[in-house]
Amino acid sequence: MSSRGTTVDDSCLSAFQELRSKREINTVIYRLNEPLDTVVVESEANLTHEEMLESLPANEPRFVAYALCFATADGARRSDLVMIFWIPDGALPAHKLAYSSAYGVLRDLFDGIQVDVRATTLSDLAYNELVSQAV
Repeated sequence: MSSRGTTVDDSCLSAFQELRSKREINTVIYRLNEPLDTVVVESEANLTHEEMLESLPANEPRFVAYALCFATADGARRSDLVMIFWIPDGALPAHKLAYSSAYGVLRDLFDGIQVDVRATTLSDLAYNELVSQAV
């Protein structure tokens, strides 16, 4: 699949569908390949929130599809699909540009995302911060 000069590897959509339909994984991390023209799956895992944060590189962008589980104010358990665009301040300008272009392409392919988050620091991705955006 291709658009705007960025290709999305078929495995990306397959991994997202697995995240949506199964409970074995709650996190899919995506990255651009070395020529920065194709989105690929970096990892699929069942991670705690803290582990997901630790998996993000300090100075490289990533895309993360994440099943955020939380309780609402009335005590109901909920799980929302969150799409995270991790774009740390220390990333190279060329990477920021390529990832920004690719984000729209990837986001258009994913159906069922309830929350979109653009994060430049880990504090942007604090559990309570994500929950506040989901409710």
